[in-house]
Amino acid sequence: MRFSTTSYRPEWLRAYRPVDLSRDLAAGAVVAVVLAPQAMAYALLAGLPPIVGLYAATVPLLAYALIGSSRHLAVGPVAIVSLLVYVACGKLATPGSPEYLGAALQLALLTGLLQLALGLLRAGFLVNFLSRAAIGGFTSAAALLIGLSQAGSLLGITGGGESALEQGLTLLRNLGQIHPPTALLGVAAIAVLLLLRRFVPRLPAPLLVVVLAILLTSGLGLDQHGVRTVGDLPQGLPPFALPPFNLEQLTALLQAALTIAFIGYLESYAVAGLIADREKYHILPNRELLGLGAANLAAACFSGYPVTGGFSRTAVNHQAGARTPLAGVVTALLIGIILFRFTHLFHDLPKTILAAIVMVAVAGLVEFAEARSLFRVKKSDGYTFLLTFLVTLAFGVEIGIICGVIFSLLVFIWRSAHPHIAELGWLEEEGIYRNIQRDSRARIDPELLIVRIDASLYFANMAFIEDWLRAALARRPEIRAVIFDLSGVNDMDAVALAKLEGLCDGFLERGLSFALAEMKGPLRDLTERAGWPARYGRRIGYVTLRQAVGELSVDHRRRDDDKISNG
Repeated sequence: MRFSTTSYRPEWLRAYRPVDLSRDLAAGAVVAVVLAPQAMAYALLAGLPPIVGLYAATVPLLAYALIGSSRHLAVGPVAIVSLLVYVACGKLATPGSPEYLGAALQLALLTGLLQLALGLLRAGFLVNFLSRAAIGGFTSAAALLIGLSQAGSLLGITGGGESALEQGLTLLRNLGQIHPPTALLGVAAIAVLLLLRRFVPRLPAPLLVVVLAILLTSGLGLDQHGVRTVGDLPQGLPPFALPPFNLEQLTALLQAALTIAFIGYLESYAVAGLIADREKYHILPNRELLGLGAANLAAACFSGYPVTGGFSRTAVNHQAGARTPLAGVVTALLIGIILFRFTHLFHDLPKTILAAIVMVAVAGLVEFAEARSLFRVKKSDGYTFLLTFLVTLAFGVEIGIICGVIFSLLVFIWRSAHPHIAELGWLEEEGIYRNIQRDSRARIDPELLIVRIDASLYFANMAFIEDWLRAALARRPEIRAVIFDLSGVNDMDAVALAKLEGLCDGFLERGLSFALAEMKGPLRDLTERAGWPARYGRRIGYVTLRQAVGELSVDHRRRDDDKISNG
């Protein structure tokens, strides 16, 4: 980003091509058609009035367009973040109350500040520590929780609870109170949405269902027969105002803000990166954090709630032909026009329709095929997915994501502490050394142990390497020399260096030869600073494995000859 003393214009605006205008206008209009009903539906999911969803779909979009690096990301309310808002704020106030709205505004403020701080500190890389398997398990479970949370509104009964069990029991207890007109309308809406998505995917199905439902409700007077509707919505944008300051409440919301900041960024970056790869341009991770942070600050100051980039709307934006972030600006302006002139049109919109829109939208987030793939490719990732999924269902979204992240880190630590170690043998036909466990043709010298370590060496994995070497030498007491192939080692810390030095000294004390081959430049620099060249001489300087094997073999033959001649 470049800032001028007189004005600031983002790069895409300075280099804007008039030829892109028609496509951006069309894409912005299409996304607005999809976003308007979704924003109201997601606001209800978050425990907020529907109008708050529309507020979150205006100024935040403009803020992201000024700073974000994606040309196609469609920012606004999304299902997962809405559920996280409901869980976090529901602990502090009654959903729908002024206190609850204040908590949601503070949550947006905290989320924005955290994302801005991460972006300014260039800490976008931190999200790489959130395992894709953990996120997949969390998202799938959260999608089911969202579906259960909307079942009450869909059927016209009372629902509630943080875990799947609590929500399921609440629904079962209240099944006798199902309101038939509401349930029939909601189930019909789901059927229409699914059919339109299957057979006419380019049609704005949510808007069509909303229009039909409004006409049907007003024509038949369904609101007079117990079908709950959105009711009166205020017109116009709310004025700029800082969220209420409550230190105790901000502290209570900090954990949820961290979760939303990371999950929101991951969801945005994943879909933005996918589209950017297809369109051959680059996404800047830290700029994305700044853009999302600015969007959430805007939401906090204009009566919205936390936002991020959405998968489905971004895909729609791309498919509709968007070329630059101007499409997002057009979307925001059209939602603004709705707020100023047309909110009265939503008076007769049944809430069951909004529940149906949410349920159909999140159905695609359940990734059971991804779970099967993970178990097939890497079982530990599959178990990470399963654990996060089950914990999220059983104990709620916050505990679920925390457990998923912790388990992911434990798996990462276990893998790094147990590096892959291969014993190498000679392939005569190819003239190379290969892992004897993978190629039965590889032949070993009974008196020689050639070891390749496929990981950087540090304090946590040296014990595993020492145990492996001890077991290998115990199995083959005839070994006279150990050669380390260090081609797979990129780095080494001081503890590992000292441990390796101890191993080498131990070999010498036992009368074993040793050699280090194919050491990379950074490792050579490290060993030089540690004084190894003077201590071990040419033993650590072999450029190739064949050179090390050849010289050690010559040394052994010379020593054998000396023994014979001295004998």
